[in-house]
Amino acid sequence: MTLTLRLALRDWDYMTPLVLGEVTSDRLKVEVDRVGTLVGHIGRDPDHDAAEMSFSRYTQMRLDSDDSVTGIPNFIMRGFRNRCVITRTDGPTSFAALKGARIGVTGWRDSGNTWTRAVVARDGVGVEDAFWYAGRLTEAHPVTDRLDGFGRPGRIEACPGERPMVELLKEGFLDAVFTPFMPAGFFAPNSGMRQVQQDFRAAEKAYLDEVGYVPGMHLIGIKSEIVAAHPWVMEELSTMIDRSQAIWDEKRQKYAETTPWMFDELRRCKQDLPAGWTDSGIAANEKMINDFARELHVQGIAPRQLSVAELFPRFV
Repeated sequence: MTLTLRLALRDWDYMTPLVLGEVTSDRLKVEVDRVGTLVGHIGRDPDHDAAEMSFSRYTQMRLDSDDSVTGIPNFIMRGFRNRCVITRTDGPTSFAALKGARIGVTGWRDSGNTWTRAVVARDGVGVEDAFWYAGRLTEAHPVTDRLDGFGRPGRIEACPGERPMVELLKEGFLDAVFTPFMPAGFFAPNSGMRQVQQDFRAAEKAYLDEVGYVPGMHLIGIKSEIVAAHPWVMEELSTMIDRSQAIWDEKRQKYAETTPWMFDELRRCKQDLPAGWTDSGIAANEKMINDFARELHVQGIAPRQLSVAELFPRFV
């Protein structure tokens, strides 16, 4: 009998083979629901059985002894963070120059922003070395509580008047903004914005050479009741996701003309990234998992550093 699993995912291009049914299993039928916003708590969601979820929020669930969700060390969202620090065209040109600056963040607890703060801290700008403002990126984004209980007057506050951070950046109130996704119009020649590190690719390659991995922000979470009834489902789902990514990578190399210089980008990625940089599982990701758990603790988001065994007990 085939088990049907309802999976909530963002629109990652490499999930296309899975979404279109090109990746199949004799034991598992995956119905993908494409979502723009992550499911708040997959363990309480009546519409899905598994979902892409924040690594940071999953860690908090483990700290809270919430066992309703089992995390799979398949990191559906990975990315370097140097590129995620933007400023005005006349703004600072190094992370070190952000010491004493006013920095906006799209969410204090967010996994991506946790990694970005870790990268900036390498250049001497820790949490206590800047003034932080959490808020919505643009007018199109909703007003929500982005401090999530971590606000500290005079150090970590909400953006004044809940105004969009892009406006505050352009006006000069903010010196830089941390954002996982660039605001609309960012890539236009006259946007008035750029990355703080203008050669962020070289900076990210140096970071990769030092740490040995591409940071993971989101993983796959599945309802623990399903795992208890069908323990094999974790490995099967992870394998299907990995297969989808492998198929997409092969096709992207063939159909590379989506942008004029994709050939060169593919070539450089194959040369600069280590083989298996997207691999799932504990063995391939143990250092990255430990580093993230340490950063959560160092940055005051977690009261202690969780071990890999605590985070992924079914895989250790």
